[in-house]
Amino acid sequence: MDIQEKIEKLRKEIELNSYLYYVEDNPKLEDYEYDKLFRELEALEKEHPELITPDSPTQRVGGISEKFEAVPHKNRLYSLENSNDETELKKWYERVLKDLNPAASGQMSLFGTQNTIEDIKIPLACEYKIDGLAVALTYKEGKFVQGLTRGDGVIGEDITNNLKTIKSIPLKLFEPVDVEVRGEIYMPVSSFEKLNKKQEEMGQKTFANPRNAAAGSIRQLDPKITSERDLSIWVYGGIFEGKNAPKSHSETMKKLKELGFKTNKITVVDGIEGAYKCIQKIDEVRKNLDFATDGVVIKVDDIMSQNELGFTSRVPKWATAYKFPPEALWTNLLRVDFQVGRTGIITPVAILEPVSLAGSVVSRASLYNFDEIKRLNIMEGDRVLVKKAAEIIPKVLKAEKTDNSKPFKMPENCPSCGSLLVERENEVGLWCPNKSCPDILKGKIEYFVSKYAMDIEGFGESLIAQLIDRNMVRTWADLYALSLLDFMQLDLIKEKSATNLMNALEMSKNCKLNKFINALGIKLVGKESADILTQYFKTIDELKAASLEDLNTIDGIGEKMAKNIFEYFKDEDNLKTIEKGLSLGIKPENTYTISDNLKLKGKSFVITGTLEHFSRDKAQEILKSLGAKTPSAVSRNTDYVIAGENPGSKLEKAKSLGITVLSEEEFKNMIEQ
Repeated sequence: MDIQEKIEKLRKEIELNSYLYYVEDNPKLEDYEYDKLFRELEALEKEHPELITPDSPTQRVGGISEKFEAVPHKNRLYSLENSNDETELKKWYERVLKDLNPAASGQMSLFGTQNTIEDIKIPLACEYKIDGLAVALTYKEGKFVQGLTRGDGVIGEDITNNLKTIKSIPLKLFEPVDVEVRGEIYMPVSSFEKLNKKQEEMGQKTFANPRNAAAGSIRQLDPKITSERDLSIWVYGGIFEGKNAPKSHSETMKKLKELGFKTNKITVVDGIEGAYKCIQKIDEVRKNLDFATDGVVIKVDDIMSQNELGFTSRVPKWATAYKFPPEALWTNLLRVDFQVGRTGIITPVAILEPVSLAGSVVSRASLYNFDEIKRLNIMEGDRVLVKKAAEIIPKVLKAEKTDNSKPFKMPENCPSCGSLLVERENEVGLWCPNKSCPDILKGKIEYFVSKYAMDIEGFGESLIAQLIDRNMVRTWADLYALSLLDFMQLDLIKEKSATNLMNALEMSKNCKLNKFINALGIKLVGKESADILTQYFKTIDELKAASLEDLNTIDGIGEKMAKNIFEYFKDEDNLKTIEKGLSLGIKPENTYTISDNLKLKGKSFVITGTLEHFSRDKAQEILKSLGAKTPSAVSRNTDYVIAGENPGSKLEKAKSLGITVLSEEEFKNMIEQ
């Protein structure tokens, strides 16, 4: 046997055993035997580098990337429509049946006979909804050539080198086929817990949940770091071309498994009743799985039917994601701590006995304010019921007394700066009066750089904390006076990172006026209020000069908010900070085209569903430029609801209240007039 044949034999043996270990979870070799084969291959390739190929098992870790290249997807990656309960799932199924055969709506089956919707059975494929990071993998003649993140669905980032480090992703398939594969990168729960323990021991920041850990690991510029994290993949789809392409989703998954992929578990059922039963079974077992799942994906199995149903501008019509309701679990309240917000208000925080909740370990929960503590009658030592609001923010729902329950002491001094806390007239709660309180400054600057404010990339909590603690910034304007050398003095900041931070600050200088107003952090003024102010004041100087009477006449700006705005711009420290920011190059631009005659002044519009010709932000910007308000919720004060594709419960509420509903075409006609 010559050297090339020996190398090829070793590669095949290693690939087979990798597949058995990482995909089938059925290893045939002991670890030391596998390692021996791998070292033998490494030695031979080192002696004969001309024989190394890109798909060799030794080539899973590549060189360090400067950045990830943006690459268009060959086939778009769509989002999924959510169904949050059986009613919404049934409505999705009704739409599917109607679109496949218009006679099959209401009481008519696909064959024209009288039936209920449950009686009409088409094959549906049910599978775990994996809480991970979506990727697209491209194979040419069976070889892995490129892997992209989902990105915005149209353009992704090339993370091929990092994906090669994941041993459950085959570098070479069992057949030389061309295929694009869709999958979800995830971190097993057991691996997530080990990683966080290691991060704690090294004094580094821990990850909030397995999904964040997976996302952070897969986007490391150095693939060696990615390879040290125990990542895996569940494949949930593939696009084959040609006459021999699979005819159903279930056939596609079977074919992908035969090619060597770790495929998502799939169950094909008959109709909506079968889907309900499958959801119940998955709900019973999901808490014992070693991966995070927050629902069940349900797809029309037949690919010809999928093609007939097609897509909206955002989602496939032939699939939906049934989301499990957020978990609520009991745990022990160990103590109540206090933290300082950016306005100086003191917020109580429940410190909990750690509990695994909706995919992450929860040890803290907000108690919001002291009124909430009174309402729930909370004491330290209580047994408390905790859930995640919107699957993100832990919240205490109720408390039960135990033998260890005892009242906690209300704070007298600020937990950050030690200042004596005060009560404010006509306001609930305790406040820190010290404008130089480190936690207040941190909160203000964190808000200033956040997404809906100045949106300055790279300025996380730890960086801002260092800047405050070292007295390098005292206001948001001071950020723009920092130099490259200033940033390089900070922990873990090298020249490249410092340059990126400087560039991010420079880019933020040309900002929208509404974002700048929001970034100032004026009490009660948020994104919507900032948008309204931008309709009435063309520049920041006009807003600064506004009288209290001017502000009180603006529809959507209440009396308290008007007073806060007026007082903010009468404060000398605030004016000096704004002046410094402007002198350092900030140029807020009013992008609203404001007419002297605001045709829709005072009208309230709510948008629901997906619009074909407008993003939601663009539609709201147009409406606001014409004087309209665009609240997020439907109420009796709503004048119009604009309904796009897949409208939610807002549409039903609008109909029940007798509110005028506009189609996208009717909305276009209205604004054109």
